[in-house]
Amino acid sequence: MVIVDDTGTIRLVNAQTEALFGYGREELLGRSVDLLVPDRFRAHHTAHRTGYADNRQVRPMGAGLELHGLRKDGTEFPVEISLSPLETTDGLLVSAAVRDVSDRKAAEERINELAALVESSQDAILAKTLDGHITYWNAAAQRLYGYTRAQVMGRHVSLLAPPDCSHEIDALMNQLRNGEKVEHFETLRVTRYGDLLDVDITLWPTRASDGKVIGACAIVRDISDRKRAEAELTVLYEQQRHIALTLQRSLMGTPPAIPGLTTASRYRPATQGAGVGGDWFDLVPLGAGRVGVLIGDVMGRGLEAAAVMGQLRSAAHALAKTGMQPRQLMQALDAAVADLDVPDQLVTCCYLVVAADAGEVTICSAGHLPTLVATAGEGARSLPAPVNAPLGVGGVLYQQCSAVMPPGATLVLYTDGLIETPGSDIEDQLCRLTTTLSELFTTAPDLEAAADHLLTTMLPDAEGHNDDVTLLLTRLPDAPLAAVTLDLPAVPDSVPEGRAFLSKALTSWGCTTRADDARLLLSEVLTNAVQHAQGPIGLHLCRTTTDLTVEVGDHSPQLPQPRFAADDDESGRGLILVRALADNWGVRPTDDGKTTWFTLAL
Repeated sequence: MVIVDDTGTIRLVNAQTEALFGYGREELLGRSVDLLVPDRFRAHHTAHRTGYADNRQVRPMGAGLELHGLRKDGTEFPVEISLSPLETTDGLLVSAAVRDVSDRKAAEERINELAALVESSQDAILAKTLDGHITYWNAAAQRLYGYTRAQVMGRHVSLLAPPDCSHEIDALMNQLRNGEKVEHFETLRVTRYGDLLDVDITLWPTRASDGKVIGACAIVRDISDRKRAEAELTVLYEQQRHIALTLQRSLMGTPPAIPGLTTASRYRPATQGAGVGGDWFDLVPLGAGRVGVLIGDVMGRGLEAAAVMGQLRSAAHALAKTGMQPRQLMQALDAAVADLDVPDQLVTCCYLVVAADAGEVTICSAGHLPTLVATAGEGARSLPAPVNAPLGVGGVLYQQCSAVMPPGATLVLYTDGLIETPGSDIEDQLCRLTTTLSELFTTAPDLEAAADHLLTTMLPDAEGHNDDVTLLLTRLPDAPLAAVTLDLPAVPDSVPEGRAFLSKALTSWGCTTRADDARLLLSEVLTNAVQHAQGPIGLHLCRTTTDLTVEVGDHSPQLPQPRFAADDDESGRGLILVRALADNWGVRPTDDGKTTWFTLAL
């Protein structure tokens, strides 16, 4: 409170004046009130004071003008001044109530700044009451929806929602009434002209000073361009994924159906990432009742892994067709991986040869996960196999082993995608797989149903696995109807003895329809073994419901090769006859030498 006379001389001040302006009381009394006014405003201040003398009433000073005070230290601050006339015996006094409005002015500036930002925002911003009636509408909202401020003020916000989205408005308003904020809610909105827009909406409740929710604000962003781009990217991604998977399936190939061999296979590409990897499996008919079973996994993802997989699968299939043993095939594949010259490329692989007549499985594993054997009524277990390094390590001498399997046993081969899942221990998952198999094989299940059950159990989230998954179930064929074996010395008399043994077996089996062909072919194969190989010679005859297989084993590693004989040659026509008369034939190396075989359909 500052009291001045009609000349502007300060007569009285209170303690708040001293605190506000920084002067002591004695420094102010008797001085002109202009001391408290900045220089640039003093002329106007004098005019205001004179005008007040002519119109004495309680009123603000300089209404509508910016007024400032001046502190002793020279700093200025905004003020409001209310004037009141005081008639005294000494003449007119004027009481001025001076208020520092610095905080209020700062708040007003901040409010004006925010209001300018809201109005100039590129996002549509609107406010509404708790019952949904619009109370604020910025310029961006007009551009987005096409309505002017005058057209929407006071109208319900459901005006902006398509009919099938009107239920969203009630749900959102309920959340806001409960004081909840809604962030990045994506939906459809409709313009004044009926166009649909993809929008991203963020809403938050507005509150009174006591904290009570009294309304809501919304920021609406047009995401139509983004949605179109996402849709285009989705189509492009699906096209690329389809191409990648088509390439991979082409490289993987389709294993042939092998008569008498029941199988079920599943391949699931990764649902995340490139969708193309290095898993493969193969079934290779080797003849003479033998089948090769291959499974492999090239480490890594992408086209490079798929390309390596395709090359190795082709190489493995070709090598397996030669009849070579599993350890020899692994040795050759290891060299093939080295020749590919792909740095740090490791490949796990497992190759098994199933001999139906002996019920025997020969296995060689290059760092691959254990092969499981499931037998009806006996559960599941791991098939023992030597531990060898993965392909690509180099300098490894691969080992194999053989095991006799009961008829009807099922081999279970898989890649790591089936049991390696984030956050789980691989040993625990392997135990889980073994337990699931044991529960399935209390009886002899259908392999297709068993494969589906295994995938569902091990990978309950069909869309959440980040690695390829390959699963192969192979049930061993039933034992042959009959089989006999004879050991012969490498002497000429062994040829007629072998023919007689064959004739007797065919007669006892009731298979005489192709007896002449069988004796002729056996004579040629036995003669080659007697003339060019080392004894003893093993003769093995095997009969199934459809075929007769004859095998002649000797101790010479030299593999016979068909050739065209000259007109005057006395030899060289034996294998030509075998090729001409047999339904299938071949030669496979063994640890002791080789085995030449042929098959005749009965």
